[in-house]
Amino acid sequence: MNIDNTATSIFPPVHSASDDDLIAIGGDLTSSTLIDAYSHGIFPWFNENQPIMWWSPDPRAILFPDELHISKNMRKMIRRRQFDVTIDSAFEQTIIECSLRRNDPQTGTWITSDMISAYSKLHKLGFAHSVEVWLEGELVGGLYGISIGHVFFGESMFSLEPNSSKYALIVLIGLMKINRIQILDCQMESSHLNSMGARTIPRENFIKFLERDTRPYKSPENWNYCDTLLDYAS
Repeated sequence: MNIDNTATSIFPPVHSASDDDLIAIGGDLTSSTLIDAYSHGIFPWFNENQPIMWWSPDPRAILFPDELHISKNMRKMIRRRQFDVTIDSAFEQTIIECSLRRNDPQTGTWITSDMISAYSKLHKLGFAHSVEVWLEGELVGGLYGISIGHVFFGESMFSLEPNSSKYALIVLIGLMKINRIQILDCQMESSHLNSMGARTIPRENFIKFLERDTRPYKSPENWNYCDTLLDYAS
């Protein structure tokens, strides 16, 4: 995919966001639009039967790889190699599982069928990636997100076994270190991610990171799993 990263963004500047961090409404979910959005600190978040809504939170939750916190319990799981892990072997299954775990009877899920289709196309182009966690041949946890330059934009994770999503995150950090990816964008703060070392920074600072670290558009060259990643991350 050939993208001109010097072109003017189709989105308004993030400092023009409304008080609830909404940037824009409408548009499409084409690969070029999504990459434009992420590289400028913007992401889509909307429910089925709603127009596409684009957001840029302030402050922004991020995790620097060197600040990853691994609990004693997780270190024991790593030493035991409690789960099997794969990379990009079940992307669509992972995003579907994430959508099912986000399904709320009142609010619905923001991972709509259109989102699944759009991110699956990004995956085929080499920009979207998944980490899958398996137990006895069953997919029990995982995560997916977008990789542009030296930033990984985390989108969602799920866990059907205790700590399986944390396991996936630790593997992701190992991949990030190998590929010199410097920031994991967590979008919005959560106790789950905070417990693993995530913190918030002003949106202005986050945008400065993006201006430096998403140019040029590039997907990692070494996006492959090896068993040492768990140790490398820790």
